[in-house]
Amino acid sequence: MDLKCEEKFYAIYHRMPDGVTFCPYRISPLGAHIDHQWGKINGLAIDRGIHIAYGAKQNGVIEMESLDFPKRAQFHVRSIEPERVGDWADYLRGAALGLSELYPLRTGLSGVIEGSLPIGGLSSSAAVTISFLSALCRVNGITLEPQEMIRLAKAAENNYVGVQTGILDQSCEILGRKDHLLYMDCRDGSFRLIPTNPKMKPYKIAIIFSGLDRALKNSAYNLRVDECRAAAYDLLAFAGLPYDKLNQTHLRDVPVEVYETYKERLPAQFRKRAEHFFTEYKRAEEGAFAWERGDLDAYGRLVFESGYSSIHNYECGCPELIRLYEILRETEGVYGARFSGAGFKGCCMALIDPLRAEEIGARVRDLYLKDFPALADKYEFHVCESADGAQL
Repeated sequence: MDLKCEEKFYAIYHRMPDGVTFCPYRISPLGAHIDHQWGKINGLAIDRGIHIAYGAKQNGVIEMESLDFPKRAQFHVRSIEPERVGDWADYLRGAALGLSELYPLRTGLSGVIEGSLPIGGLSSSAAVTISFLSALCRVNGITLEPQEMIRLAKAAENNYVGVQTGILDQSCEILGRKDHLLYMDCRDGSFRLIPTNPKMKPYKIAIIFSGLDRALKNSAYNLRVDECRAAAYDLLAFAGLPYDKLNQTHLRDVPVEVYETYKERLPAQFRKRAEHFFTEYKRAEEGAFAWERGDLDAYGRLVFESGYSSIHNYECGCPELIRLYEILRETEGVYGARFSGAGFKGCCMALIDPLRAEEIGARVRDLYLKDFPALADKYEFHVCESADGAQL
């Protein structure tokens, strides 16, 4: 595979890189928007992702360039800005700062970042963070266990960048295995890798980019997290149950019976967020069983239901993404589809019949661009497969 990041590295530094790290992107067919509420999720790593060509810098300087962004990032491993700067490199600064608090960092890093798909909806930020941490660990002789890498990458987003994600993204990208569905409980991190049942119909993963860019820190992502917490707080109070501080309260703390008893007392938007949580939690459980028995039709129906709830209960999406979802739902050969990622812009994912991939791609493109012709130059349709997670 020819990598542009290696060519760019050589052009800048006039030598070959010391190595190349890779972290895959991920999809979450079920369990969307509930990992931050300690729900359960289904996830798959895919065979596209983030590569970083890197070389050690003995002076401790970190110098990173992205093929997707114009500004080069530069900082020192022992003098990282304690608060975010506000650019794409905040993920790198946050990750390096978190690593430096656990291990002494002496060696810096020069590198070039390359993504194999457009940004938006596949957790490219987590993939960049993990790939970067992998390179920084290698040049400093540090070995991280998978759970340690997950915690560090999540902390960079939560504490430094300021996006209140759960562990879904990092877990799928690290723990995922080819031809296995990751089934994880986000409360305690326990998980199973469910192999694809030999009886299951063949499938591929379609990634359909709306043509719109997405940035979590500028979306309503954190607002939705707060609404979920407020719903949980209210429900526990209505039932006379103990509760903690608001930022430490989760809908997983609320028994479903309590929700059913008191849901009509919630403000409408809080009730919708809670409805999405409890129904999505159940879909994630049912989906794991459907995957285990090889029932792709049943699994796909759950994915479509998840997409519907994301629109009507979680109230994310935009006209472009909603139209993509509707087209996919009406297209033969699509087993299931929904928004991917936070769902405010970005892309949709679909599980499709590989024998009809070309036909599906042509139909979706024609119908979508009929409604949004101005996005013709940015719209993209890709067919992918499941893959192994990042090799630490």
